[in-house]
Amino acid sequence: MSDPRLSHIELDDATILWRNADIEQERRIAVFDLIEDNVFKPLRSFNGGHKGPYRLRLSVRDGRLSLEIASEEGAPLETLVLGLGRFRRPIREYFAICESYYQAIRKATAQEIETIDMARRAIHNEASELLIERLKGKVETDHATARRLFTLICVLHIRG
Repeated sequence: MSDPRLSHIELDDATILWRNADIEQERRIAVFDLIEDNVFKPLRSFNGGHKGPYRLRLSVRDGRLSLEIASEEGAPLETLVLGLGRFRRPIREYFAICESYYQAIRKATAQEIETIDMARRAIHNEASELLIERLKGKVETDHATARRLFTLICVLHIRG
């Protein structure tokens, strides 16, 4: 039976140097939402007979994103490594707009918050499309899954 989805996701805590309560909440929501509903089909493993679900461990090493994919039982299947150069600008923009959003929540009008949130979602959507493009031929996923994965990639880049 085929079940191409993530059943578990883990971030390399050694990669995360610092995070505040807002970022920790974003991380918790992204992980929860990913486990609840996602599409994740690593093509090499799937075609090799591992039909899912999968475990995923994300880390950043030497400026590259490492996606360690394992079977549901934890047996290693494959590791994908993606260069992060094309993600630097979207990550930087996403951090900047999130900081504006968190500040706005505390003191701005509802209309100002909505405007900032729309910009935040637009940056997030563009970065998600970039992630889907970078995973093409390696992992089939949907937009919602890519959005949540991008959130977790951002969490791995927080430097305090």
